[in-house]
Order: sequence, then C-alpha cells, then structure tokens
Amino acid sequence: MKKIILIGFSLVLPIVVFNSCNTSNSQTLAKETSDDEGYITIDTSKIPDDPFGESVRYGRELMLKTAYYIGPNGIKGKYLGNKMNCTNCHQDAGTKPHAFNLMSSHDNYPQYRGRENKVLTLAERVNNCIMRPHSGKPLPLDGKEMVAFLSYFKWISKFVPKDGQFKGAKNLEIDFPDVAASPERGKTLFIENCVRCHGADGEGKYNEDKSGYVYPPLWGQYGYQPGSSMHRVIKQAQWLKSNMPYDKVTLGKPYLTDTEALDIAAYVNDDAIHTRPNPKTFDYPNKMGKPIDYAHSPFSDTFSEEQHKYGPYKPIIAYWKQNGWKAVY
Repeated sequence: MKKIILIGFSLVLPIVVFNSCNTSNSQTLAKETSDDEGYITIDTSKIPDDPFGESVRYGRELMLKTAYYIGPNGIKGKYLGNKMNCTNCHQDAGTKPHAFNLMSSHDNYPQYRGRENKVLTLAERVNNCIMRPHSGKPLPLDGKEMVAFLSYFKWISKFVPKDGQFKGAKNLEIDFPDVAASPERGKTLFIENCVRCHGADGEGKYNEDKSGYVYPPLWGQYGYQPGSSMHRVIKQAQWLKSNMPYDKVTLGKPYLTDTEALDIAAYVNDDAIHTRPNPKTFDYPNKMGKPIDYAHSPFSDTFSEEQHKYGPYKPIIAYWKQNGWKAVY
C-alpha cells in the first residue's frame, strides 16, 4: 500500500475535522482554481462597503477564526466548548469545492433534517453545528454573530445557481468495496502519516497563542461529538477523499483510494479506542431518516450496529432499495 502524507486532518461544523488551511481565504482560492474548468470562484474584494458588507466580513471572520471570537475564551462571547473553527470542515470559509461547501446554504434553507426530524431554518442549522461538533451552546438568533453568519451565507450565495447545482457543491462520492472499512488498516495509515501533525492521541496542535488549532483534534474531550456528521464513516471518507492529504490532493482529483479513505475514517471514529464528548442524545427520532452509516440503533433494517458503522454497505443499500426506501449517506 502506498504511504500517505495526511496533514491537517480537520470540523462539522461541524461538522469539524481535518484541515491545515485555516488561514486560507476565498481570494486565494479564486487564484488557485481559476484554471480549473467549471469551478465557481468568488472575489472577497467585491463585498460591499456598507453596513451589510461589514456584517458579511465579520461572518467570514467567524468562519475562519470561530474559536477566537466565540470559543471558550472568545473575545465576543463564550459559546463553543472547544477551539475548533468552522473552516476546519467547511474549508476556505465554506467556499472551497468538495469541502462541505456552503455557497448554496442560504438558498437551501429552511430544510428538513433527519437528525431532528423537523424542518430547520439556516440559523437553527448554524446552532446545530455550534452545539454538536463544537460541544457548545446556541447563539442568540438575533445576535450580532448569528446575523453575521447569515449575512455571509447570503453574500456567497450570489455566486452560485439558484438550483444549487454546480461543480464542487458536494463532496466526492465513494464507491463502496465489498468488505467492511478497517480501523486496523486505518491505524497503520494514521501512524505512518498523521501522528506528526495530530499527535499519537489525536490531540491536535494549537496555534501560537492557543486561541485555536493549526491541526485540530480528531478525538478526545475537545474533539467532535458522536452526533456530528464527521463521526459517520462514509461522510468523513467522502470529505477525506475530496481534501486529504492536503498537499497531495488537487481539486476533483483524489490521492486517497476510496478504501483508504474509509479505513482512515474507521480508525479515527473507532469508539472502542477513542473517547469523545458525550452527546445528550443520539438524535434521529425517525429511524427512516437515519443515515445508513449512523451506528446507533434502532434501525429500519436487520443489520447490526457494527455493519452500519463500518460496512460492508452494499448489502444495506440493496436491502433499502429492495424495500422501496431511499438509503441516506
């Protein structure tokens, strides 16, 4: 198996998890992707010079430096339970293709969410991330920070089609192997390539003033909760395939194989060896809305928790299709 240099593994806001590029920005992205046919880029110099633009700029700053502003020692409030930043998962402040891109989020909400089994507003979805990957408490819906998040999402939405269909809107898909994802194989990859940035205990590495992370934690008391999207093996593997290793992958051209991405996600999310902050609930009150890689019963099918978590996933998908159900993952 080829060796992988996995650097900067990062949040769900999040979801939350693996990204060394916390300081990258949309203008840089525009320059780097201008020659990649079909990718939408934005120019932050076009943010208006008025009160709305001021809110947009603050919203973007919150995406990039979430913990600095509203983390445990935040200068604008103490809402997060850890020091991860939104851009850890939603890279380049939510504008990078295939990285939990948020450019259509303003147009896509209100939206039904299976986790809560109800329709959420975009503000409620923001707080969903604050409370789960960040183990925090909700922002006031009419507060300056929430308004700034929403202002920023509205502004970046002007660059994309209103039907939400554009290249890079979603993470790359995974072709499922016939075998289960393996935490054992994933551990080998992690030890060889990830420990030097994220530590043997997945603790991550703080920035110089410890206001946030250069490399975020992957588990432990300051990692993301089990209720987070990144705790799902398929969802995390899609993100890894799209974005890691950050110095080997290029836009739309993965370096990891699908099996390698699944194995790394399986190791990072192995609850038998890695502890996490305990959520108050595992969510998904309607089991028909539960993603197939969400490993907490009850289920609508007959497969075990272990198979839901690690696979193989093909039999689960086939079972759902046979019964006329749509498998979510």
